[in-house]
Amino acid sequence: MAAHTLSVLVEDTPGVLTRVSGLFARRQFNIDSLAVGGTEVPGISRITVVVEADEVLLEQVTKQLNKLIHVLKVVRLPPETSVQRDHVMVKVRADAATRTQVTQAAELFRARVVDVSTESVVIEATGPAGKLEALLEVLEPFGIREIVRAGTLGVSRGPRSLSEKALRR
Repeated sequence: MAAHTLSVLVEDTPGVLTRVSGLFARRQFNIDSLAVGGTEVPGISRITVVVEADEVLLEQVTKQLNKLIHVLKVVRLPPETSVQRDHVMVKVRADAATRTQVTQAAELFRARVVDVSTESVVIEATGPAGKLEALLEVLEPFGIREIVRAGTLGVSRGPRSLSEKALRR
């Protein structure tokens, strides 16, 4: 089974996230990543879901998502025709002796230091999941104190927006 990214446009109403995620739970799918936020259109939110499934099961779930009342549009975002990024903040042990090494490691991955204290550094990074995993591997020897990851965000390439398509239904 492969990981698939779905972009789901929904009406911004209470309970819609519960209904969407519940559909995956009822089908015994484990959601690898889930991100929700507003769009450029007031009253419409985008749910980005990453799930591992074979083609048949993914098609069934997509059809069932489209049947939900507040779902406006469901689109698969293949990696070759979309831009997908993850976001991570990681708190790393960094005293005066190791702080320079930690910040240099972050710079190699184009990550940013967003907070510094006497015993730790908080680093923020955005990029493909593989890049973020590599960053975490490099930082591991220093001592990772805390990791906070956001779900995958994705948008299709090209001039048209998913919201435009959904509103034309």
